[in-house]
Amino acid sequence: MKQTPKTAGYALLLWALTFLFFLRVIAEAAAFFLDLGFLPPSWAWEDPTLPTGKLGLIPYPILLPIQIAILLFQVKVSADFSRRYGFWVVPRPSLGRFLLSFSYLYFAAMALRYVASMAFFPERRWLGGTVPIFFHFVLAGFLAILARFHSSAPTKR
Repeated sequence: MKQTPKTAGYALLLWALTFLFFLRVIAEAAAFFLDLGFLPPSWAWEDPTLPTGKLGLIPYPILLPIQIAILLFQVKVSADFSRRYGFWVVPRPSLGRFLLSFSYLYFAAMALRYVASMAFFPERRWLGGTVPIFFHFVLAGFLAILARFHSSAPTKR
C-alpha cells in the first residue's frame, strides 16, 4: 500500500524525533561509561535541579533500560507509520485527545523545570546542565505528533 503524503510526513517527523532520542541514549552511555572529551560530562546529562553529587532521580543502571524501552516504543510507532499498518496507525480520536493533553502538560512541566533550573542555578544558563530537559521536549514532541495524527485522522481507512 502506497503511503499518503500525510502519513509519510508523520512518519518522517516520528523517525526524526526517535533518532534524536537514540542519539541522547548513545551519547549519555558514552559519557557515563567512556567519559569522552567531546561530549558533555556525565553530570550534564542529569537533572540540574538536584543537589550537587546526586546524579538523578533514577540511578543510571535503571534509567538505561527505561530509555531503551522508550526507544523500542518509538521505533514500533514510527515503523507502523512507515508501513501504514499496525496498531498505531488506526485512528483513535479519544487516544489522540488524551495524548495531546498529556503532551501539552508534559511540555509545560519541562518548560517550568527549565525556568526553575535557570532561576536556582544561574551558572548553568542557558544550555549548561539542561540536556535532560531538552530531550524531554523531544519526547513531548513525539507524543504531540502521535496525538495530532489520532486527533485529526479520519476514522475510516
